[in-house]
Amino acid sequence: MPTRHPRRRYPASRRPRPARRTSRRRRYPRSRSSRRHDRQVLVLGAGVLGIAAVWAAVAWLVTHVWAVIMLGAVAVVAATWFVNQNRQRQAWNRVQQQALRYELPQLDALGHRDFEYAVRDLMRRDGCADARQIGGAGDNGADVLATDPQGRSWVIQCKHRKAGDRGSAVGTPDLQRVNGTARQLYGADIVLVITNGRFSNRCAPLAQQLHMHLADRRMLAAWAAGSRPLWELLPRIPTPRSGN
Repeated sequence: MPTRHPRRRYPASRRPRPARRTSRRRRYPRSRSSRRHDRQVLVLGAGVLGIAAVWAAVAWLVTHVWAVIMLGAVAVVAATWFVNQNRQRQAWNRVQQQALRYELPQLDALGHRDFEYAVRDLMRRDGCADARQIGGAGDNGADVLATDPQGRSWVIQCKHRKAGDRGSAVGTPDLQRVNGTARQLYGADIVLVITNGRFSNRCAPLAQQLHMHLADRRMLAAWAAGSRPLWELLPRIPTPRSGN
């Protein structure tokens, strides 16, 4: 007959306790009125801080009037110096532009884009303050735009030749290209094609028919190395606009 072992008894302090079931408290979202109240408190606090900062600044200025006067004086002196420097720089730029001269070897050595800038600078020298270079992709045949002192609008196409008059001649397609856009797109009074090279024999009759102007190497030399503007060198220049 099997032997029965007595049931083991644990002291009360060592008896295993059943695991406690923890209950999670359900969190409810804050109400819309509570959030609105928090925003109002933040806005009110920011307003109070702003008013305090302004009040402190005003109080500091009132007690330090001499500092405000000194800062104002420094600002006036700095502004006056800046205006004077700007005027002197503009005057010096005008002097440099008026003294601008080019010789044909200098122009021959330029790249095509630099030749356009040289033509722009010569137009500025002669009083076309708004002369600007626009040559590049999508220029529609125009490389330089300018308005002369008489109010006439110029559209200039520049054709540069590295070999000067020994290079290829400028042909009629170049004239037709700029003529098709100069007046319609840019409202040109004077359409000019200028080159440090030469024009083909067919260019002069076509230019006269299209009421365009040509400046070849000889005229470019007279213009770039002298002090007379293009409108005094080119024949049959339109009269100035009324009111100029």
